[in-house]
Amino acid sequence: MSQTDRQKVTVLGSTGSVGVSTLDVIARHPDRFEVFALSAATKVEEMLAQCALFSPRFAVMASAPHAAVLAQRLRANGLATEVLAGPGALETIASHEAVDSVMAAIVGAAGLGPCLAAANAGKRLLLANKEALVVGGELFMHAVREGGATLLPIDSEHSAIFQSLPEDATTWARRIEKIILTASGGPFRTRQAGTLQGVTPEQACAHPNWTMGRKISVDSATMMNKALEVIEACHLFGVAPEQIEVVIHPQSVVHSMVQFTDGSVIAQLGTPDMRVPIAVGLAWPERIESGAARLDFRQMAAMTFEAPDEALFPGLALAWHALRAAPGTTAVLNAANEVAVEAFLDRRLRFDRIHAVNMETLSAVTSSKPGSLADLLALDAKARSAARAAALRFAA
Repeated sequence: MSQTDRQKVTVLGSTGSVGVSTLDVIARHPDRFEVFALSAATKVEEMLAQCALFSPRFAVMASAPHAAVLAQRLRANGLATEVLAGPGALETIASHEAVDSVMAAIVGAAGLGPCLAAANAGKRLLLANKEALVVGGELFMHAVREGGATLLPIDSEHSAIFQSLPEDATTWARRIEKIILTASGGPFRTRQAGTLQGVTPEQACAHPNWTMGRKISVDSATMMNKALEVIEACHLFGVAPEQIEVVIHPQSVVHSMVQFTDGSVIAQLGTPDMRVPIAVGLAWPERIESGAARLDFRQMAAMTFEAPDEALFPGLALAWHALRAAPGTTAVLNAANEVAVEAFLDRRLRFDRIHAVNMETLSAVTSSKPGSLADLLALDAKARSAARAAALRFAA
């Protein structure tokens, strides 16, 4: 492949765990990929190092002050990357005419705008930001269809489902009987319900299998991440909520499964390393080296599966509740959870009260069908305000 034929990639959220893993895979294939643009929130030094290594055309920081510091540091190091700031800049680098692929790895609802921009521009969109679907829902999927974008899931579970399905998506509806999402159970799987009052952020972020950011790690500990993944799977694969089942699989070897109408089940297995689904997304329909360790089945003692404990993980059921409620309810749930998790990480809310904040917010905020990004952002803001008030009432 010539230099001009290389796939130009924008990485949104490049200093987070998925972004770093994406750049690791890209670096293994300099003949296939080049970095066009990077974005980060506040990590100036990490962004500077990435710019030095990959020489992107653009680097975007969330705020103007951080962008100014990065620009000064780049000039001091003789680097020519142009620095931009703010949400509009994210949409620019996601939809730029020179870009082929966009890795959407910004955590939370902040990633919705650039994801929509990439979809409307018909990009190859590697979706690690589950909130784009949880918040955006049908609005986002409509943008994908109308823009002619190629949507490739990067969450390990949704990538596993995607890999287990035939390439012809028009046949999925008549073939799929059930989607089975696997979950590790997080660090508290063996705890008894009612014993989590004193859990610290450090304990909640100590995931037994995966290396992830703090917010996602807390979501794994509450299994709210799986609730969001249920919502995401409904949109991605066109299935009804009752066609999705969640099972605990502590070893994190089977990343998810599809049960077909003939009763057969196809699963995708691998080591718990995000570079595998990232490599799948970057190279699809081809396969490339990811850098991940290989499974050695001779060394595997067992693979076990169990039902989630509803008392220990009460947030999981909110996925089906929100999907069956008024359009926009999933956006309310996502906003409430982001506020509650932030309060927990800031030690302002007990771990076992995250669910209470989510429940109270769902009761307080009603939704009508959002028809635009502005509608979604207004609903998100309304839900966050209600969630902050609830978090104050339930304060630690």
